[in-house]
Amino acid sequence: MVVHRLTRDEARRIAIRAQLLDAPRPTDLVEVVERLTLLQIDPTAAVAPSADLVLWSRLGSAYDPADLTRAIETDRTLVETVAYIRAPRDLPAVIAEARGRTHPTTEAWLAQNEPFRRDILALLEKQGPLLSRDIPDTSVVPWPSSGWTNDRNVTKMLESMALRGQVAISGRRGRQRYWDLPERVHPADLPTLDAEAAGRLRDERRLATLGIARSAGPQLPGESPYVGDAGEEAVVEGIPGTWRVHPAYVGLPFTGRTALLSPFDRLIHDRVRAEQLFGFEYILEMYKPRDRRRWGYYALPVLHGDRLVGKLDATADRRAGTLVVNAVHEDVPFTGPMTAAVRAEIEDLAAWLGLRVGA
Repeated sequence: MVVHRLTRDEARRIAIRAQLLDAPRPTDLVEVVERLTLLQIDPTAAVAPSADLVLWSRLGSAYDPADLTRAIETDRTLVETVAYIRAPRDLPAVIAEARGRTHPTTEAWLAQNEPFRRDILALLEKQGPLLSRDIPDTSVVPWPSSGWTNDRNVTKMLESMALRGQVAISGRRGRQRYWDLPERVHPADLPTLDAEAAGRLRDERRLATLGIARSAGPQLPGESPYVGDAGEEAVVEGIPGTWRVHPAYVGLPFTGRTALLSPFDRLIHDRVRAEQLFGFEYILEMYKPRDRRRWGYYALPVLHGDRLVGKLDATADRRAGTLVVNAVHEDVPFTGPMTAAVRAEIEDLAAWLGLRVGA
């Protein structure tokens, strides 16, 4: 059995390379999403939506958000799923995994509302694509929630169906999603996978985008950071336990660069991994009261070479035409070259947003 013995520097570089954050930059939007396996959709636009920030971090200012919309809605080279944008090749495994992980409460609600589901399919077949507000609520039993999903039976049913591959998101009008039958949106030749095959494929794809990860760990919300038995075993100097590493990334030369990352970037999504490999502490503070924030409402992690070195607290004031830089928090003292490199990225971010840098 192969066991790779890695220094922390080597482990960090594997993670950065896998996430396409080394030099030179990639140039193809669809290939970037294929490699990353997903872009998380989050409506917060204190600087820019997360999906756009992730692509800008990789592609630079050549990236145009209109290209992402075109890839999803016109070319169909990418697909929007519930909460994520993905490559079509990942849909079969994602759907199979979702079908096998339905919460009992949701399963019972779907069974009670089978007539509601059939009504939606019949309406979409006849009139689709449709916004959720154009679909009547014919639910038999309301969704049992005391939170934000109260009286949102149509949205809950559509999202549940989409996770199982029964409907698809075909486009958007602003933040509103259009829903349609999957055969009108997704490629026709996608295979159907069983749960075991889907799990293996998901682990392999996840390791390809993370480079190095734990086999298993505490359950986290959203996309799992764990990779099962994919790849090969590794130990990292000074860090307890074993890892799984993608062997194709081991031993490759590394050229770093400077990048500003989305708070939802996969490089830092697993906070434990980020702290163990990079010594990087990060919490998204948009949900904290202002007086309890250390780094800012929507602080962007700062990557320099093979280190995460700080956070940028900035806000896009589009009315004033300014990218307001509230603070650059240095986790380590910046050298002159580091300061210049980070300043250049801030200027590039502002230019890409069509703003000027201000304080």
